[in-house]
Amino acid sequence: MVILGLTGSIGMGKTTTARMLRRLGVPVHDSDAAVHRLLAAGGAAVPAVEAAFPGTVRDGAVDRAALGAIVFADPAALARLEALLHPLVTAGALDFLRHCARRRCPVAVLDIPLLYETGAERRCDRVLVVSAPALIQRQRVLRRPGMTPAKFAAILARQTPDAEKRRRADWLIPSGLGRGPALRALARAIRLERSAPAGRWPPNALHWRRGGRRRHA
Repeated sequence: MVILGLTGSIGMGKTTTARMLRRLGVPVHDSDAAVHRLLAAGGAAVPAVEAAFPGTVRDGAVDRAALGAIVFADPAALARLEALLHPLVTAGALDFLRHCARRRCPVAVLDIPLLYETGAERRCDRVLVVSAPALIQRQRVLRRPGMTPAKFAAILARQTPDAEKRRRADWLIPSGLGRGPALRALARAIRLERSAPAGRWPPNALHWRRGGRRRHA
């Protein structure tokens, strides 16, 4: 089974690309969705988050806005939160891959926004990077509710630059030219990966150790 990483900076079209992958019959583990489940009512991370950040839980679920207000401008608080969440997300990703292996899926995708930043590319055979021109990226992001230029700049500062992601990509998926070119590039990549060599499954404990290895561009 080939394990592909899927990543891209904010506003690059990664969510749309993940939907295209599913339409192509490729299973995708969405790390962002996993975090939402962990923080929702009854989520496995709720007690630990409440203990670490008192007052952020409302009606049994983590208030993401309240939590974000604490960690967004505090790198130490963000690191504490990541230390709580990353092992749980990683465990879920492993369960997902085990399920895919039992189904004999030729390709499985790990959708990880901070793939390069956390060293998670070590868990993948190859990486798909979604990219669009900076102007299109900015327009997309600033249309989001609650987004401001300052917040956008702060998010970009925490992410590996798009140029570096593109340089390190095994497959580049262009999302600034409409869905047609992106889908064609994606279909070609998956067609070739279905018969490509794999080496990351079964998992190597070094590649999946708790927290991963953080890398900075």
